Amino acid sequence: MAMIALEGMRFHAYHGFYNEERKIGGNYVVDVYIEMHLPRAAFKDDLFKTVNYETVHFICKSAMKKPTKLIETVAARIIVGIKKQFGKLDSVKVRIKKENPPLSGEVGCAMVELDDDFAPTCNRCKKPLVCFDKPGGCWCIDKNIDSRQLSNYQSQFFKCKCNDCPLN
Repeated sequence: MAMIALEGMRFHAYHGFYNEERKIGGNYVVDVYIEMHLPRAAFKDDLFKTVNYETVHFICKSAMKKPTKLIETVAARIIVGIKKQFGKLDSVKVRIKKENPPLSGEVGCAMVELDDDFAPTCNRCKKPLVCFDKPGGCWCIDKNIDSRQLSNYQSQFFKCKCNDCPLN
């Protein structure tokens, strides 16, 4: 098992529940931890057999550029982006710190940490079923379906409910 991590990525971004936060912006620190089994080919100095951390940084940077009310949503976008980009990962964890959050007292940071257990995957293609990168969010929101129940729903009907599934 190998751990590939990027720690201390710094971004100025426009996230927050209040309009002022999304106008003024704030400073954020993002950490990403990826666990995977490295195939023997990775020891032959082949970048394509492992996780390219330049790509991981790009995914984080892209997610941080899109203003949201919750940093939990940003963390989820990063996880989904990483899982879509790289095939067989054992786990992904993202930690986002919002420095000096606008509270009534002095606080160093507010922090969220998400791992990839929050989102179900397609039973057939194993892609995440939560499509944060699409306008309006995941397709299941429009249909008032709880995405955490989709994998059970799929098992009952033996049909992939993932709109992006190449096996459909």
